[in-house]
Amino acid sequence: MGEFKVHRVRFFDYMPTAIRAMAFNAHTERLALARMDGSVEIFNFTDHYFQEKVIPGKDSRSIESLCWVGGRLFSAGLNGEIAEYDLENLRPKYSMEAYGGPIWTIISNTQGTQLAIGCEDGTVKLFEVLEEHIQFERNLDRQKGRIISLSWHPSGTHIAAGMMDMIRVFDVPTGHAVQRLLVDRGFGGSKSRETVVWSVAFLSDHTVVSGDSAGKVQVWDGHTGTLVKTHLVTNFLPDLAFQFIAPTLQQDKEWVRTRTFKNHTHDVRALAEIETAIVSGGMDTHLVVRPLLEKFDEMSHASGLRKIHFPHRNLVSCAKKAGLLLFQFPGQLELWRLGDSDGHGKPGDRLPLKRKPEKLLLLKRKGEDHICCSALSSCGGWLAYSTVSCVRIYRLQTDNNNISITKVSKLPKVLRSAHQLCFSLDSSKMFAASSQSSVLVIALTQSESWSHSVTFPSPGSRQPIHLMTTSVDGKWLAAANSDCEIHVYNLQKLKLHCIVPVYGSCPSAMGIHPTTNNLTMVHADQQLFEYSIVEKQYTDWSRKLQKQGLHNVWLDRDTPVTHVTFNQKNPNQVVLHDMHMFCIIDQSLVRNLHFPKASSFLRPSHLHAFKICKTFQDLLCVSLLDDQSLVVVERPLLAITSQLPAPVRQKKFAT
Repeated sequence: MGEFKVHRVRFFDYMPTAIRAMAFNAHTERLALARMDGSVEIFNFTDHYFQEKVIPGKDSRSIESLCWVGGRLFSAGLNGEIAEYDLENLRPKYSMEAYGGPIWTIISNTQGTQLAIGCEDGTVKLFEVLEEHIQFERNLDRQKGRIISLSWHPSGTHIAAGMMDMIRVFDVPTGHAVQRLLVDRGFGGSKSRETVVWSVAFLSDHTVVSGDSAGKVQVWDGHTGTLVKTHLVTNFLPDLAFQFIAPTLQQDKEWVRTRTFKNHTHDVRALAEIETAIVSGGMDTHLVVRPLLEKFDEMSHASGLRKIHFPHRNLVSCAKKAGLLLFQFPGQLELWRLGDSDGHGKPGDRLPLKRKPEKLLLLKRKGEDHICCSALSSCGGWLAYSTVSCVRIYRLQTDNNNISITKVSKLPKVLRSAHQLCFSLDSSKMFAASSQSSVLVIALTQSESWSHSVTFPSPGSRQPIHLMTTSVDGKWLAAANSDCEIHVYNLQKLKLHCIVPVYGSCPSAMGIHPTTNNLTMVHADQQLFEYSIVEKQYTDWSRKLQKQGLHNVWLDRDTPVTHVTFNQKNPNQVVLHDMHMFCIIDQSLVRNLHFPKASSFLRPSHLHAFKICKTFQDLLCVSLLDDQSLVVVERPLLAITSQLPAPVRQKKFAT
């Protein structure tokens, strides 16, 4: 692997917000997740739970509930609005006022023809789902009290509504309430507090299941409105599983609590059930996928618990020539200069600093829209960021401890927003991934302005670009979108050069080799490819690697590689990282190996070729500077947990 001086960075105070709502689309196997800051994330559960899209938040946006209708995604929140999302351009498509006050929940019928929302003013409002928008249809009988939760019967004829201290069952064709199910307030001192029915489920046999703030899960007969069974849980709700089974051979079937999952440190705010797992999220900010073991014939990687802590995209930009780091937050950017040491020592030694890391700049965004992407040029002279409504480019000039920043004015009118941004290595161009998978090339000048721009339209998919990388010589640009397409553009001829053969898993990281101009790609399923841009085909090294196969030790890692870079002083070394490790691949050793079978990946020669380092954990970025020092940006999970609000206290025996 060689020796590197390592800048161990722990001053990026990345802080994800709590998960507020989730909705799973069984047809596309996409999970939509909403956070407290109004952002929405889309995970592809058929592709190793890869986070393929992120819709940035907004200060005034509140999301209490999400709902899929076919491939369309809707949300509702306490601002009283319903929004539909443009999943190609990663922004709200439109929003409309429901005129019922804050909205607590939104659901669709099984047929996907109607939406129902529960409002603060006690109304359940129905909307017709049309081709391009939704249209208000009518209100069901208004109730005295807010509607907190809703569930549509699979037939579409009835809706169950959770409220304060009760559940109402509505007949949808007439709009009248036909059942009132009274919920007990609990025991002891809790009797003085209203019980909030946070969730309801309306089953096909007209059974209604409710979960409430008193820590009860109750089963009701929806025909008669009578209580069938009460399961007392706690006020600190873990994930629970119930099954409709007969406790003994002589008894009839009933709903029985079969297991308890405690995978979170704080309150669970959202649950989704998929065919093989329970998915949960809450105040501790991470997404948990808990497989149901009875759904698997044998223990395997697929049946293991999975926790997703960090975004599957880069929030750190590194100026490799200047030794600067740019940290992206939803509301601001921070520019830091790395510390320096002139000491020498043995491997593992901590070197004394002659200059401490220094925050040079705090740049706050304009407006309510959150920052969706940012970039820093290699020389440290240019900085850019984008929201869904604007792109900002700044010229930076540093003089010892002083820094000046100048905004580039009058950008091209076509540059309204960007999904990804990056600069060429010589800082002469900026690339912006725009709408419909197109790429805008902007030529920069030293006079804080731009000279001209060129747009590369997408030859295929209109899905958003989530990765871009350029070659050192400034000739090539590669762009990957969430349809698994990778387009390579010739920046000298200003045209599309080739399309890499589409692989079935989404690219999670890629980079262009500084001397060979080969494109290295790592996908969400952990497969690794190398593609010759010049020859428009996979390299011999890549073909050999794929023919023999990577070992399960590599393939069974549960976090995707999010960054690929190269050692310019040792062209055979490829550096990549995921959340738990960084790896240096020596291609010369892999290239000269004979692969009798896949298990040989574990032989000493293979381990030497794939050198994995787990000294550093909870990684957000690993990059190699031009001076051959390694930058490792860590965000310890304990640091995140320490900043969370205290969880709901769970009373334990003898306390």
